[in-house]
Amino acid sequence: MNYLNFLICFHHVGATCVLKKKFSARQFWNDCRKYNVTMILYIGELCRYLCNQPCKEEDRVHQVRIALGNGIRPSVWKEFLMRFGPIKIFEFYGSTEGSLSFLNYTNQIGAVGRAGIFSKFLPSFELLEYDVWKQELIKDENGRCKKAPIGKPGLLVVQITEDAPFSGYVGNKEASEKKLLRNVLVEGDVYLDTGDLLMMDEDGFLYFTDRVGDTFRWKGENVATSEVAEIISMMDFVQEVNVYGVSIKDYEGRTGMAAIVLRPHYTFNGEKLYKHVVDFLPSYAQPRFVRIMDVMQITSTFKHQKMHLANEGFNPEIISEPLYFMHEPAHSYIPLTTEIYQKVVSGEIRL
Repeated sequence: MNYLNFLICFHHVGATCVLKKKFSARQFWNDCRKYNVTMILYIGELCRYLCNQPCKEEDRVHQVRIALGNGIRPSVWKEFLMRFGPIKIFEFYGSTEGSLSFLNYTNQIGAVGRAGIFSKFLPSFELLEYDVWKQELIKDENGRCKKAPIGKPGLLVVQITEDAPFSGYVGNKEASEKKLLRNVLVEGDVYLDTGDLLMMDEDGFLYFTDRVGDTFRWKGENVATSEVAEIISMMDFVQEVNVYGVSIKDYEGRTGMAAIVLRPHYTFNGEKLYKHVVDFLPSYAQPRFVRIMDVMQITSTFKHQKMHLANEGFNPEIISEPLYFMHEPAHSYIPLTTEIYQKVVSGEIRL
């Protein structure tokens, strides 16, 4: 289900919708007060942009009681509630191509839904073990896919049936077929590949982990960029962070790098960040490089762009913005000089 569907639903029940040509974090709450808005829709990092605005006495003076959308991080979720009041957040998951959607109606922070008693009304889905380095599903000796264990990320797939069909892409049979997985668990079954990695906990709550391709592998371990970004965003000087993997010659996999936008009037603190990531992240997930940016580039749906940053890498002779290197002897992130860069790529400095 997408936002156009939501607007159509509101129209049918007689609800009034307020639309603006362009999102403005500065004017958002003024508009809510002006039009007596009681429910808002959000996507991507929109809620973070609202939290990044200067605090005002009237932050809680509004009639908004419900926020519906997807892409809000747990830390932003908590900050949003503390800042703007007891708004009930309904985080959902859904894909335009698929027939499956989840809705978190219990206020479980971070979850996109739950596989509970209402699951019987949903199309059949599975979380399958996935090798992010090889970019392929993990299969058993019989060539069948394996279900991901509780607490471990897996590729979300949705079974294609008469009740839950997949219409495909108009005029592009090849692209349509690439979205389908056949003979997944038993001979003859067909599943839709969502391209998303989700995790289910012991209580059945589902959490979005990453898009396939965003998660990378380092030191034989899978690193979820969203989880690392969540930890780094806890720092007081970090306004926005985008985590991705960069390739280094003669190393298998990709090592972590974080692009950071600093909060106004704050400076980067390498020692503080070093201690924080060491305390909260396993060694393989700790970003080895940091890039300080003035503005984070995003997509039209307020999602971070990663590919171009990963392609640019960490060469200080190419990137004009400040770069930092995680230097263990100094217990800090230190400026990444050309000399350090050369030692890393030559193997003199081992990661």
